[in-house]
Order: sequence, then structure tokens, then C-alpha cells
Amino acid sequence: MPAGDPDLRVQALHWLTECDPVAKVAGVRALWASVAAARAEERPIGLDSEAILVPPSDRPLPGRPPRPRLIPPGSVPPRSPFTPEGHAALVHAICHIEFNAINLALDAVWRFSGMPVAFYADWLRVAAEEAEHFTLLREHLRALPHPAGGHWDYGDFDAHDGLWTMCEKTAGDIVARMALVPRTLEARGLDATPLIQAKLRRAGTPAARAACEILDIILRDEVGHVAIGNHWYRWLCERAGLDPVAHYRTLARTYQAPRPKPPFNDAARRRAGFTDEELAYLEQAVG
Repeated sequence: MPAGDPDLRVQALHWLTECDPVAKVAGVRALWASVAAARAEERPIGLDSEAILVPPSDRPLPGRPPRPRLIPPGSVPPRSPFTPEGHAALVHAICHIEFNAINLALDAVWRFSGMPVAFYADWLRVAAEEAEHFTLLREHLRALPHPAGGHWDYGDFDAHDGLWTMCEKTAGDIVARMALVPRTLEARGLDATPLIQAKLRRAGTPAARAACEILDIILRDEVGHVAIGNHWYRWLCERAGLDPVAHYRTLARTYQAPRPKPPFNDAARRRAGFTDEELAYLEQAVG
């Protein structure tokens, strides 16, 4: 943690550039615990919302370990839960998504100035919950036997960088960030998770059942994360006098967002705040 600097956004940037997953998770959890305690006790938190921060030149953005090797999304092989190695590859893929999600939330905290305190607190809480998801999945992965001996771990399979790529594309537009990361890319997890769980239940192994239980936790929390994205997207649109649905179409075209992929988990999306008009748009936009 930056010595002597209690500012929430400065610390978020520091943990974003941390490469060691264990240190990143611990730092994010500790930072959120301190902020949550201050807010519960109605104490002020260290926060300069107007500061324009600059990433340090001697640390990577984002910080991540040397493995997994990152390859194009289309080159990632399919992952089946019906073999031990396929199960490990599937869990690894979700673990990688959750690690990226920590970085995405931290990036929202440090990068965008001039927002209400609640915005920064919301995204820091998301980062802490994503850190918990990553930890649960990594612990599960490390309990799975490796065919060469020992156990699997994060970094043992290739992965792609699609989430962070959209984070970079929307770095200069907070409205686009809220539209296209939490309520587009991360919202796809609301649709995909039940399908993954169905496959795991068909596999029926103890490991598959354990993974299903972890995904129950993740799905519950991700509804809240997407709801936060919906809230701040609409808040920003209202501030700018934009129609949320019409402007979303513009942003999706401008930033080449991936097309929606059915089937949609309408129940979870409604809990996350999607309106009937937005759900109808998803159905129309399928291509």
C-alpha cells in the first residue's frame, strides 16, 4: 500500500498494479474492510474524488502474474466438465474471469474522477467480492489432482484478455465503461452460469457439485454487480440528458461490443435492474 497515502483511489490504483494474486486479494479485502467500517460508523474516508491520477511508470497496468499465457479468445479450446482435466480447465477459465473482474472494478475506482463517494465505495465492494470469488475458485482448482502429480493452479491453462480489452477501449468514457463492462460483458455471466451449472450437475462428480456451490455464490453476487453497473449507467445518462436505451445502441456500435448471446437469464437480469425495454432490445440484437 502506498506509504502514508490513505486516499481510496490511490490505494485502488496501487492494488490494480499489484502482480501477485495473493497480495492483490489481501490488499483489496483490507481496503474494503476499512472503507466499509468507516461508512458503517459514519466516519469520513480518505477520498479525493476530483484528483486526476496517473499510473506509476514502474508498475504494470494491470498487475497480473506471468501466467496464464494470454491468447486470442478464438484460440482458447473448449472446456468440458466431463473429464478431470476438462473440469480443471473450466474452473480455471472462470477463475481467470474473476481475477480480471478484480482489476476491472479497481480500474473504475481510480480512473474516473468527479463521481459521488457512493460510486467509489460500490466498485471497491465489487472488487472485494470478486477477490472472494477468485479465492474460492483457486482453492477449488488447487484441490484437483494434476495428472503429472500435484495439483492444478491458476496459470496452468491458457486464457484470453477480452474483459480487459474492453476496459482499455472505454478508458476515456465513463458512460461507455458502465454500459459495456458491467452491464454487457459481466452480465453475460448471468446468462452463462446456469448453463455451466447444468453441465456440472450432469457430470455429477464431487468436484462438479462443489463447483456448482461456488457458482451459486458467484451468481448471487454478480446480480448485485450488474445492478451497480445499471444504476451508475442510468445515473450518468440522466446527468447528461441521454436516453439509456438509445445511447446504449450507439455505444455498442461505437465500441464494437459483442452481440448478445441467448438464452438470456431474464429473471437474474430483472433482479439486476434490466427493464422490459432493455430485455426486448437484447432479443432484437441477437445476431
